[in-house]
Amino acid sequence: MSEIDPNRVVDFMVSNAVKFAQAKANRVYLEEFRKSKKALLMAECTEKAANAREQYAYSHPEYIQLLEGLREAVQVEEELRWRQVAAQLRVEVWRSREASNRAQDRVTR
Repeated sequence: MSEIDPNRVVDFMVSNAVKFAQAKANRVYLEEFRKSKKALLMAECTEKAANAREQYAYSHPEYIQLLEGLREAVQVEEELRWRQVAAQLRVEVWRSREASNRAQDRVTR
């Protein structure tokens, strides 16, 4: 296993913090906009029945495109989140090794 440099791990986390924040902001925006888009599409439908207008909105190409964008936003956010989690775990592994090394040094003295 390669040596873990906690400073590089922290640098990675800091440098990706803005990307992660932007990815989360994009996802939340799309989740909220989805509601507005549904309402806008329902309003443009000429049917009187609410369920017909809702069906129109959910099947509209613009709504489906929005859902595809939401899927992509979630994928980007989750990838960045799991990279951050992995980086945190690397620091924990490094900490454990360092603690073990210190304990071993005390035993051999």
